[in-house]
Order: sequence, then C-alpha cells, then structure tokens
Amino acid sequence: MKILILNGPNLNLLGTREPEQYGHTSLADVEALCRTTAAPLGLEVDFVQSNHEGELIDHIHAYGLLCQQGNAVGAVFNPGAFTHTSVALHDAIKGTGLPVVETHISNVFAREAFRHHSYVSPVAVGVIAGLGIQGYALAIQALSHRASR
Repeated sequence: MKILILNGPNLNLLGTREPEQYGHTSLADVEALCRTTAAPLGLEVDFVQSNHEGELIDHIHAYGLLCQQGNAVGAVFNPGAFTHTSVALHDAIKGTGLPVVETHISNVFAREAFRHHSYVSPVAVGVIAGLGIQGYALAIQALSHRASR
C-alpha cells in the first residue's frame, strides 16, 4: 500500500528559509520522518516536492487512481503558498476523490490574514497546522487508520 507525501512551492528551502517560522529541519529530515513513520504501518512512501502547480496536480491525479484501485491510502499534502491561491488543486483533489490531509508546519492562522483562507481545506479529509514537522507523522497515521476502517 502506498502513500503520497506531496510538498508545494518553496518547501525545498526548509531549514534555511525563515527558520524562526519553519525551524531548522530540512526537507530531507521531513522525508526521513515520513519513511520512519510509514514503514511500521506497511506503507510505501512516494515523497515529492515541486514548485510547479501542474506537477502537483499530475501527482494528485495519479494517486487518485491508485486509491480508486485500492493501492494507496491517500496523500499528506503541504501545498505551501498554493494553499491560498489554487482553485486548480482544489478541483484536482475533489475530482479524483483523493483522501488528503492538508498539512502545514506553521500555524497559518497565527500568521498574515491572507494565509487564513485555504482552497484545499474544503476538499481535505483533515487539516493539521502548527505542529511542526510532526504534523506529517500524524497525517500519515491518520490516513493509515482511515484506510483500515
């Protein structure tokens, strides 16, 4: 069984970009945490980061199909700034029925007002924000549990 960990724009800069907001942990550290969390649950991780909206949509489409076929549990998705701007990501998730846990390292609701709106949240099965990279581990566990019900 597979799980997609999907990261949007600028997350490749983790560890160096605004460490007061996002910490000093790198994206490679996030990937290691995800693999360590997923392995005992019997999940194979596909870990992707892209600064390109279309590439993110392509992965959502592919994983929507894998879920329909019973070969994946869903996606942990940190859309980055696309959270607040992308109707296309909303439509891709809704159109494929992909179970998504929207995940943010920082508490977006304690930040600038424009970050308080998400186009992804209405089509996500859950949202985790402000728990640092541990949010990824919690999202993996939640999707695994949801799939086993």
